[in-house]
Amino acid sequence: MGKLIYGMITSLDGYAEAAEGDLGWGAADDEEVHSFIGDTFRHVGTYLYGRRMYETMVFWETAHTEPGAPPHVVQYARDWQAAEKVVHSTTLESVSSERTRIERTFDPEAVRRLKEASESDLTVDGPTLAAQAIAAGLVDEYHLFLTSTVVGGGKRFFPDGVRLELDLVEQRAFASGLIHARYRPR
Repeated sequence: MGKLIYGMITSLDGYAEAAEGDLGWGAADDEEVHSFIGDTFRHVGTYLYGRRMYETMVFWETAHTEPGAPPHVVQYARDWQAAEKVVHSTTLESVSSERTRIERTFDPEAVRRLKEASESDLTVDGPTLAAQAIAAGLVDEYHLFLTSTVVGGGKRFFPDGVRLELDLVEQRAFASGLIHARYRPR
């Protein structure tokens, strides 16, 4: 049975998406962090995306062909390409990556069955889709990659109105100031 993991780069004040602009410094700027993220999620067999997150991540379908792409970028692209992708969207007409399908609604029972049948882990990516998985009690692990930027608003990593009791199971600080914290529900 696979675990469902929710992990994102977040601002220091807890936003996965800033209301204006970006989250500041990110993993793409740092080989050490990017490699750590690649190693951490290499075992993922299925990514669950909303439309906007899929449109951001589909870059990895061809990232390995970019001139001068460093080895850690090529490796991450290859790992992403090997995984299944499920895009939850009512508006997306077609996908532009292999091993990808569209689901029109987020069905917690279908995700529960997918977890049970999976030999590898899954991720839920993006705060809107993750909020549905959290509300359904499906998330087994949380990975926060905290930047040193405060953005003051946007979409929160954790949805409003949810109370969770979590245990810290791993933490790491990077020279760049980014902090990784991994939690599991109690």
